[in-house]
Amino acid sequence: MESQWNDSDAQEVVNAYGREGVGEDIALRVYTTRLLGRDPELVLHGGGNTSVKTRATDDLGQEHEVLCVKGSGADMADIEPWGLPAVKLEPLRQMRARGSLSDEAMVNVQRLNLLNASAPNPSVETLLHAFLPHKFVDHTHSAAVLAIVDQPDGEALAEEIYDGRMGIVPYIAPGFGLAKAAADVFDAKPDVEGLILHKHGIFTFGETAQEAYERMIEMVSLAESRLRQGRPTVFQPRALPERLAEASDIAPVLRGACAIKGGRGEEPKRFILEFRTSDEILDYVNGEELSSYSQRGVVTPDHIIRTKNTPLIVPAPEAGDLDGFAEKVDAAVAEFAKAYDAYFERENARVGHTKTKLDSSPRVILVPGLGLFGVGATAKAAGQAADLAQNSVHVITRAEAIGRYEPLPESDLFELEYWSLEQAKLKGQVAKPLTGQIAVVTGGAGAIGKATAKALAGDGAAVAVLDRDAEAAEAVAREIGGFGVGCDVTSAEDVKAAFAKVCERFGGVDILLSNAGAAWQGRIGEVSEETLRESFELNFFAHQRVAQAAVAIMAKQKTGGTLLFNISKQAVNPGPNFGPYGLPKAATMMLMRQYAVDYGADGIRSNGVNADRIRSGLLTDEMIATRSKARGLSEADYMGGNLLGSEVLADDVAQAFLTLAKARSTTGHIEVVDGGNIAAALR
Repeated sequence: MESQWNDSDAQEVVNAYGREGVGEDIALRVYTTRLLGRDPELVLHGGGNTSVKTRATDDLGQEHEVLCVKGSGADMADIEPWGLPAVKLEPLRQMRARGSLSDEAMVNVQRLNLLNASAPNPSVETLLHAFLPHKFVDHTHSAAVLAIVDQPDGEALAEEIYDGRMGIVPYIAPGFGLAKAAADVFDAKPDVEGLILHKHGIFTFGETAQEAYERMIEMVSLAESRLRQGRPTVFQPRALPERLAEASDIAPVLRGACAIKGGRGEEPKRFILEFRTSDEILDYVNGEELSSYSQRGVVTPDHIIRTKNTPLIVPAPEAGDLDGFAEKVDAAVAEFAKAYDAYFERENARVGHTKTKLDSSPRVILVPGLGLFGVGATAKAAGQAADLAQNSVHVITRAEAIGRYEPLPESDLFELEYWSLEQAKLKGQVAKPLTGQIAVVTGGAGAIGKATAKALAGDGAAVAVLDRDAEAAEAVAREIGGFGVGCDVTSAEDVKAAFAKVCERFGGVDILLSNAGAAWQGRIGEVSEETLRESFELNFFAHQRVAQAAVAIMAKQKTGGTLLFNISKQAVNPGPNFGPYGLPKAATMMLMRQYAVDYGADGIRSNGVNADRIRSGLLTDEMIATRSKARGLSEADYMGGNLLGSEVLADDVAQAFLTLAKARSTTGHIEVVDGGNIAAALR
């Protein structure tokens, strides 16, 4: 591991923050925290923290010695000064004299001594930082260090590697007890350059930001040097089927099996999946002893909140036998849930039945032959679980190469998974209506598509934006935190590839908005057959093509779903010279209802929106001029030609689609969004 410290970069950060009134101590703390946080070998998703002891003035003009320590919600990779809340240092130091302190009391003391009452909660390891005398303190969950300490003789191995340069702290759960124990270890040997926390991670410190940071790099490098002495071949491979199914084929099967079925009339609780694979992951999941080394527990206690203690293992999926694979997956998920429930009952009884059980679904799935999936309530959570699982593969592989991977026992890990402060958070959590659902929006870069994609994402859905213009699709996806895919819906190959990408990225499909379309004009007795066929290809057959793809995925998931079709008032109220557009739209309206009839028993709802005169890429300024002329109206009167006398916007249509996406007991329905047009009312 090499130091990324750069004098000119550091000075640039100091200068930039100095212009904002931020002092050098905080600026350099931000600089090295980012260096640590951007290296996945050191820090992942909230793991680790940093601090600096400095002086700051409160709103009354009084100066205090403070500890600026990473706060809750701050990401080390892109931390800003606000992510280092200042806490009065002397009251924290005084806490060391206490014999015991609950986590709740510890958090309260820290908040009472914040200089800014609105600042985020300081790290749970704030007291450990405070009890050490050094100006700068760094803490990471280095993969190399974890591979060393997650051994039966991890403490002795660390002693051998560091030869007195690092203090070794026996495992204690983060909080007051760990802070006192770490301080005691340091006091016994105050010349150490850092601390190794058994089964947990590493601390380094110094009088400058550079010294603390570069000590971290050096100490991790020493661990890496020892790991390079390990066996080159770690896992003996198992026999696999000659032909394996694709990740995109099995993802909906896995996702459906992991979903938590609700009661009658309730939506199931769904999860998002994210697939990962690499040579290292494949060596790991293909190992003959996978059911041993993968089931021993998480590599560091912090991971358990996002990954649970153990992953789900499913069989290698043989191509052409998805039904057989699905049966085995259902059995594996049921066994996983049964084991998790037993673990909870066992540990909850030990602590006096004081905990509220989390759900029993896995957060990581290992698939021999293919790789692994992260599982989460949101795309972000699934990505985090996948990152941590990939990190675990890396750590366990290196640990097994030099000995035997042995993490903490389940009793210690239960304390972290069911930590009282995390349990308190659950009581205030309210999921958005579409959390855990995956939406696909075709024509997603257009006005209606973009507005609906934004609305679906705003209500919690993971959204895949499909558009013929791939760059435009990706731009919309970036704006809403979704996934952009280039797709021409008139191409069967494009549609197949796009839905496969969505399944690999998110795990499946729950909501389809079939929105892509274009308008062809002409007097029906004069248009060419070629024009009609071209319009039908996009405005009817493309709707059928994407609906078929979505329904096939929903069938694998077995959790129902929603089809939404952007139709048009032209389906029931044709306008002059607009037959080439209206005819396929009328067919699409009947297509929507046929899906409602054929798939209602599978819990798949099918609904549509008939909108009129929405300014968009379809209804361009040029077309508005043409259509208003065809009706003998001014452009303003044409766009506001409804009972309400106002122009209907793309956002109005988006809200209609959003409502239908959540309407659990509605199918075969046409929602009209036209400002009031009696001539287009359904009869």
